[in-house]
Amino acid sequence: MENTKINIKGGEFVVKETDARDVFTPEDFNEEQIMMKESVQEFVDRDIVPNRERFEQKDFDLTQELMSKAGELGFLGVAVPEEYNGLGMPFTSTMLVCDYISGANGSFSTAFGAHTGIGTMPITLYGNEEQKQKYVSKLATGEWFGAYCLTEPGAGSDANSGKTKAVLSEDGTHYKITGQKMWITNAGFADILIVFARIEDDKNITGFIVPKDLNNGITLGDEENKLGIKASSTRQVFFNETKVPVENMLAGRGEGFKIGMNALNVGRIKLAAACLEAQRRTTSLAVQYATERVQFKTPIAEFGAIKYKLANMATNTYVSESASYRAAFDIEEKINNLLEDGLSHQEAELKGVEEFAIECSILKVAVSEKAQDCTDEGIQIYGGMGFSADAPMEMAWRDARISRIYEGTNEINRMLSIGMLLKKAFKGQIDLMSPATAVGQELMTGIPKSEISSDLLAEEKQLIKNMKKILLMITGAAVQKFGPKFDTEQQIILALSDILIEIYMAESAILRTEKNCDRFGIDSQKNQLEMTQLYLYNAIENINKSGKEAIVSFAEGVQLKGMLSGMKQYSRYEKYPNVVELRRSIAATLIEENKYPF
Repeated sequence: MENTKINIKGGEFVVKETDARDVFTPEDFNEEQIMMKESVQEFVDRDIVPNRERFEQKDFDLTQELMSKAGELGFLGVAVPEEYNGLGMPFTSTMLVCDYISGANGSFSTAFGAHTGIGTMPITLYGNEEQKQKYVSKLATGEWFGAYCLTEPGAGSDANSGKTKAVLSEDGTHYKITGQKMWITNAGFADILIVFARIEDDKNITGFIVPKDLNNGITLGDEENKLGIKASSTRQVFFNETKVPVENMLAGRGEGFKIGMNALNVGRIKLAAACLEAQRRTTSLAVQYATERVQFKTPIAEFGAIKYKLANMATNTYVSESASYRAAFDIEEKINNLLEDGLSHQEAELKGVEEFAIECSILKVAVSEKAQDCTDEGIQIYGGMGFSADAPMEMAWRDARISRIYEGTNEINRMLSIGMLLKKAFKGQIDLMSPATAVGQELMTGIPKSEISSDLLAEEKQLIKNMKKILLMITGAAVQKFGPKFDTEQQIILALSDILIEIYMAESAILRTEKNCDRFGIDSQKNQLEMTQLYLYNAIENINKSGKEAIVSFAEGVQLKGMLSGMKQYSRYEKYPNVVELRRSIAATLIEENKYPF
């Protein structure tokens, strides 16, 4: 079979079909990956879970101590090449480690993510050989810890507007950095800071590697009081003519914004991974509580209202896994192809992740929101006990909340996903015009009735094709209506991004389930089929809501009626699933297994 994945581009899922045989799923983990997963789980269950109270009491020393342990076990270096003391593992393996190490405690997860991602990767991907040998080699083992100093009081989402200055010394040997950074994760115990500053009146900021020497014009603010992630160190960092050797410039002058954006692409998909095990654990805890809690002489797990919640929690977890590992493997394949083409590790990794920046933004939004929903429903299932700090759900809910803010807020990422898709189309990298024109023709001549085969998931796959047509129909009309001013229509862009997100997530679940039915047998995937159908049903409802909101906000007259009619026809089932029965069946397995078992 010809491997279609080699040629797939980021964002192209909108206009191309993906073969289920080409996706990577958690069921594809090889022996090495399963061993790594078990090793990480053992570390989490032994060292992180029992220390919940110490984390909640802001025990920053514990966070640092466990980060050192993670370094000794090799977990901090999974994404780092072997020549710099890392394990040099493929992208899916780095996702796996991030996934399973992050699910029990948000404080540790945040410290781990900041260090291994934005604290280490900018030097790994943009540093020269001397910088990588000097810094990455010690960051990979946990001998040193890293932090990332980008955000400023007046520059949050608008990262390139920072006012921190870097002034070259008269003898040209060093820069003097002056400015203020805020919300800096790991600031309290970091040894190395990635600092962004502006040289003279440059259009773009520049990145620097700055050792945290408190005798070199660096002072730290107090630890921030936060809603959650209590034991992750978060401080302001002040620079007052901090001397940084010229050789510590990262990449070239004015390339800091590029470094920042590409580091965030990696951070976004890894953040999605960091929300997966949290959903599994939350779902398992909720099931266990629901089977033990008796009301009206019946375990509450037997009540339909609770089954509704448990089934949705499990379904969203399954879909989150499906989409996250699908995108991770796309990135891994792209990196491997670029390496075969002769690119260096740095160039291949950068271009590989950048190619799938749309998917990274989609996952960041979708999975962070599903994790928040999961913990919210967890509180509700626990009832009054869920609101108590003595039960696990309260901490889980607070810790999950930050995920919708860092690595670019979800609103920024929603707009980025649509913006990047259109940018690729305008550059001719993705052909949106031809399929959009074909949809327009269908609306004018009449939408033909689809012939649904009896194949597995045939109707679901047809509905996904139709959801893509809805996206193309509304996006094409909106771009035509607003022209160059389209990017100011943020509310319409947000609605379109919700459609884009639901398409990717639902399609990922369909592909995973189809692949596993093919190799393991349909009978073994009964609940997975049900979760796929349940998610798609909800996705179509969300797409109709967002689509209608967008259409009525700019279309008029015949166009308005035609688009609403088209959306209604495209989203019609031949045979609607019985969603109540789907939820009952999914919940029954959860209750029987007494955990998230998929």
